[in-house]
Amino acid sequence: MLVSYRRDRDETPLIGVLEDGVVKEPPEFLPRASLLDVVTAWPDFSAELQAWSPSKSSSLVDARLTTPLRFPQKVICTGANYYGHLEEMGIERPDGSGSPYFFLKPPTTTVTGPGDAIRLPARPTRKIDWEAELGVVIGRRARNVSAEDARSYVAGYTIVNDISARDRLARHEAVAPPFAFDWFSAKAEDTFCPIGPGIVPDWMIGDPQCLSIRLSVNGVVKQDSNTSDMVCGIWDLIAHASAVVTLEPGDVIATGTPAGVGAPRGEFLLPGDEVVVEIDQLGSLRNPVV
Repeated sequence: MLVSYRRDRDETPLIGVLEDGVVKEPPEFLPRASLLDVVTAWPDFSAELQAWSPSKSSSLVDARLTTPLRFPQKVICTGANYYGHLEEMGIERPDGSGSPYFFLKPPTTTVTGPGDAIRLPARPTRKIDWEAELGVVIGRRARNVSAEDARSYVAGYTIVNDISARDRLARHEAVAPPFAFDWFSAKAEDTFCPIGPGIVPDWMIGDPQCLSIRLSVNGVVKQDSNTSDMVCGIWDLIAHASAVVTLEPGDVIATGTPAGVGAPRGEFLLPGDEVVVEIDQLGSLRNPVV
């Protein structure tokens, strides 16, 4: 797994490799730049990375992981893309023939990394929810690609927690009924997009459409599903997104969240909570709530 790390909070993040929970030196052929720079030039490095092994790399002492992508140009999120999540929200099971729903998160203010705090807004009416998601990291410029070719544009996969302000989704003061739902206010607050712990290259994941995905709050499992429950599959999501906008290397597509969010049960994040998202083969993303 490729990661970004710091040894001091004031340092520029450096590239490392995470193996068995230990951060190690990256291969010498990678530039001493950001991991985003490596992903931006992914075709130049992917073959060498695939042939390289971290087994002989030196361990890095006191390395603290930070977000692997600082910062992608686009974070494209997919709404209502798991059958189980639709069911818990009281929505009739779709037949899967429709187009996906996308929205954006502003990357430079929402994206944060492993161990970083999810900061709750101060308003007393807040209802801040969790959403565990598989993130797909784009590795080549893509426009109007087919679902059949979509995988060739993928650099790898990461974990995303699409933090959501449920209290801000409905706008009672909307100027007209078409504007009654405010996805910007519900999704765009600062620190509302933890990403990490790193990027697992595509060739290391046999079938990204069959990965267990779990989320716990203070050790209590809230979401426990599998990426096979998606309404619109990963390759179709890439095809649909690339038909709307040019996908650039380093862009992240968050593929939707499974059943188990807090809103249907009236459960929301509180100061002092700890949220952990785990996806098989991708590790775990842990964030405190303040």
